[in-house]
Amino acid sequence: MAEQNKPFDLFIIGGGINGCGIARDAAGRGYSVALAEMNDLASATSSGSTKLFHGGLRYLEFFEFRLVREALIERETLLRAMPHISWPMRFVLPTYKEMRFESDTPTSRLLSFVMPWMKGRRPNWLIRLGLFLYDHLGGREILPGTSKVDLRSAPEGTPLKDHLHKAYEYSDCWVEDARLTLLNARDAQARGAEIMVRSKVTGAEFDGTHWQVTVEGVDGTPRTVTAKMLVNAGGPWVEDVIKQRLNLETKESIRLVRGSHIVVKKLYDHDKCYFFQGEDGRIIFAIPYEEDFTLIGTTDADHSDAFTKPECSEEEADYLRAFAGQYFKKSIAAEDIVWTYSGVRPLYNDGASSATAATREYVLRVNKTAGGPVLNIFGGKITTYRKLSESALGHIDETLGRDTAQWTAGVALPGGVFAVDGVKQLRADLLKQLPFFEARTIRRLIRQYGTEAAGIFADAQSRDDLGAHFGEDITARELDWAIAHEWVRSAEDFLWRRSKLGLRVNQDQVAQIEAYIFDSMRQKSETA
Repeated sequence: MAEQNKPFDLFIIGGGINGCGIARDAAGRGYSVALAEMNDLASATSSGSTKLFHGGLRYLEFFEFRLVREALIERETLLRAMPHISWPMRFVLPTYKEMRFESDTPTSRLLSFVMPWMKGRRPNWLIRLGLFLYDHLGGREILPGTSKVDLRSAPEGTPLKDHLHKAYEYSDCWVEDARLTLLNARDAQARGAEIMVRSKVTGAEFDGTHWQVTVEGVDGTPRTVTAKMLVNAGGPWVEDVIKQRLNLETKESIRLVRGSHIVVKKLYDHDKCYFFQGEDGRIIFAIPYEEDFTLIGTTDADHSDAFTKPECSEEEADYLRAFAGQYFKKSIAAEDIVWTYSGVRPLYNDGASSATAATREYVLRVNKTAGGPVLNIFGGKITTYRKLSESALGHIDETLGRDTAQWTAGVALPGGVFAVDGVKQLRADLLKQLPFFEARTIRRLIRQYGTEAAGIFADAQSRDDLGAHFGEDITARELDWAIAHEWVRSAEDFLWRRSKLGLRVNQDQVAQIEAYIFDSMRQKSETA
């Protein structure tokens, strides 16, 4: 952490994946860094994604080949760096004998001109071409390529309707998005960055040599932080930071697009995902989730403003249920939904005619209209966060007159120092260390903490050694660690962003966890 009276090189506004990724990269290059997040880390867009490291198969329709190639290459780079929170998955894309296509993409407009009778789902030849590009644009060393599948003879069986006979199967990766953000912040802190959660930037002025940033903590006490350069990684609030906090002049803007998801009771028993096409040209995923559930999403709808909390509307939930119901034998009733969530994507406003067609490319701009340098981050997607961070450091180096080296490719995040295929052995070792935990808990701990799990529960000979219990094998030992190392300040932080145990605990248990965290924080404050 930088000395109190010494200016930071960088002050980053926003604790989502872009802000935390830039903080980690910059701290590792020797920059002094401070980051302020007005809420909890990953409390907005970075915990509201579809949880995929993927190239974006459908982005090929928009001719975004550079973005898709970069994302495809990144899948395996990131997989090696965080094999505890990311893992390979196979996606099954069912096909029809006759498939027609009409949607608002450059590809569809070209096809509608050449073949005006086409509408609905994409033709099979176009799917195969897209998958061929998907397999070869980025290169693969870990992930297997595309194959054809006969759904009627698939070893795992099929939960799909009987008229669906053929499918393509391809590879992408799962990622725990909120933990990815957290681990970048933790690594940034370990490399010297100061991470301030629940700390809102209320204003900033450039005094001729440095930015004087006013930060208001959770108790309302203001603090002034001095920095040479600002990074605006405000996500959905990036324009608010530009106009209301920094008073910058710019023509750049973002388009807020809401993506909603539903989580339902498990629809099938195998571990593969499904990629479904709709008659309206849109696509959704159905993904195994937290062992007992299925995640279905996402929608694409314009969102009014950053200060309106995104929520899955009844209309969106019905749309997703009906969409999935075109494919699954088992109908999905409203009462089957156990949870919904939404995230707002702050996409760069390229003037696209629909939310679906808006670019997923990121745009970085250095702005000096208020006197000092500010790097504004527009757009981006979770798969390319590391490349966005490298691009940001290129701008930062140029602005501050430094020449630093890239370093993050392949460098493991906390808990990820093991081989991609080493999860099974880690589980076996932890089960031997903690035989009093259920196998499901051991799987959860490895996926949550990786190699750090053994240290968190070191020297425990029985469940009694772990302190109070709160249900679902949540113990005081784990909560204490999360409070001390993961900025947990509420039950919601732990149950919905550090984990997804909120799906399993009841309201009494939530209240007990909330009370425990509150008491722990109070005692910490009193002894500080």
